[in-house]
Amino acid sequence: MRYWKTPLIIGMACLALSLTGTTSFAHGEKEYAVTVTNLTRGQSFTPILVVNHHHGVTLFTAGSPASEELAALAESGNVEPLQTLLDESSAVNDTEASIGLLDPGHSTTVTVKAGKNFRRISLAAMLIPTNDAFVSIQNVRIPRGWHQKIVYAPAYDAGSETNDELCANIPGPVCNGIGPSPDDEGEGYVHIHAGIDGGIGDLQPRTESRDWRNPVAKITIQRVK
Repeated sequence: MRYWKTPLIIGMACLALSLTGTTSFAHGEKEYAVTVTNLTRGQSFTPILVVNHHHGVTLFTAGSPASEELAALAESGNVEPLQTLLDESSAVNDTEASIGLLDPGHSTTVTVKAGKNFRRISLAAMLIPTNDAFVSIQNVRIPRGWHQKIVYAPAYDAGSETNDELCANIPGPVCNGIGPSPDDEGEGYVHIHAGIDGGIGDLQPRTESRDWRNPVAKITIQRVK
């Protein structure tokens, strides 16, 4: 893949926050439970990275090249590079990640802290088995008070690896392949994923139920503290 150094887009308001240093969780600390339900029939989600941040932070821009950190998440399910990058930004209040795979029809909850001026939630996780599909929501405003908010998320294609659907290029328990493809440039930009084609590689959309139609996840956000 060809990596692009466009990790985050941070608005001018967020850049101003960098002058104040790391956010303190003192007075007025709140916590929100972010519950993700896998709505697919045959795709698992890798560890899910959940981020609480200021308005203006984005994990990616559709129609533009994926960052190196996002590509690592979408191709390998590795959230650490993107999480480390986000943790270094004072426009980000808290990052947390789930553990293990989230299988079809199952749910998992990740709890994040929310500061006074940090009212947005974003998340991302890889779909496996795929080459570089990922589920994501961005800049969702946390609900007011103790109300619950439900949003639905599509699957995106990072555009950093060709969708050859060959197990040799797909990580995880189904294929046991290798995630990163440093010599593959893919489509070159993030876009809505078209699902599993079938017949071009090792994955069969019908017999193995690997294909999907958007949305692929239900996300529930609720204050718990």
